[in-house]
Amino acid sequence: MRKIVGYTVLGLFAATLGVTVFIADKMVDSTLRPECKTRDLEWNWNFMLENFPQAKPWVDSLRRVKAIRDTVIVSPDGVKMHAYYVNAARPTGKTAVLVHGYTANAIRMMMLGQIYNEKLGYNILLPDLRYHGQSEGEFVQMGWFDRKDVMQWMEVARYLYGEDTQIVAHGVSMGAATVMMVSGEVLPAYVKCFVEDCGYTSVWDEFYARLKRQTKVFAPLILETASILCKLEHGWGFREASSLKQVARCKLPMLFIHGEKDDFVPTAMVYPLYEAKPEPKEIWIAPKATHARAYYFQPAVYTEKVCRFVNEYVR
Repeated sequence: MRKIVGYTVLGLFAATLGVTVFIADKMVDSTLRPECKTRDLEWNWNFMLENFPQAKPWVDSLRRVKAIRDTVIVSPDGVKMHAYYVNAARPTGKTAVLVHGYTANAIRMMMLGQIYNEKLGYNILLPDLRYHGQSEGEFVQMGWFDRKDVMQWMEVARYLYGEDTQIVAHGVSMGAATVMMVSGEVLPAYVKCFVEDCGYTSVWDEFYARLKRQTKVFAPLILETASILCKLEHGWGFREASSLKQVARCKLPMLFIHGEKDDFVPTAMVYPLYEAKPEPKEIWIAPKATHARAYYFQPAVYTEKVCRFVNEYVR
């Protein structure tokens, strides 16, 4: 009888483990290789301009003079990465590096590029993260390895705009997590400040927030397994990909923006991020805004907040 019970327990354990590994593997594959329209450039241009029609005259004026330019670099591990850049109307070293979110691409940051380029007179550089837009890459990196790529893009900006270069890094959603992850690194003096808009505390926290809606009981087990699989396959785990730990190391100014009604990257995530970040720092919770829609809901206030903040630190 004891043997039967023992075999039954062992069998249930093996079955549970097998199902957990299967689900975790599917989770890693579906989240890091999502089916999306990130490489459909025409669709993304249309999407951006339909949602932000105020950007159309500016975009049209740039297109007429072919001012939206492409550049490509190769990462140390051999991945070709693409970015758009637009020079300021007058020569300047002031430059914004604008980082897009999950399954989006550089085109979807153009409306924020307008703030910097047209209103503030900055150069703008908009990279496509790995797996997105016109960049290579077989998997989404959720910001963790992307932080190194963004630092490489900062070097490109320095090359393009010379010794007077001063950089603000501004990201939205996964792009916001990316710039926060950048912020904790040792950075050159020409990086001056950061704007993060609805970034998550860590990849673990973000995936848990989504998964617990489906299975709160088994979410930790599935995530632990998925994180191990991600570490084995991609070289990083969900907990180490932490914006929270990185901002705690950041001494540069940071503006935190989050939508009041964000349930994709829950609004509650911004408060521990803000608390962990040493001064100087500011925070703005955009009323009624859902995920990555603060600028959509409050364009004038968003523009004023960003301009006032960066003007204080980029001179």
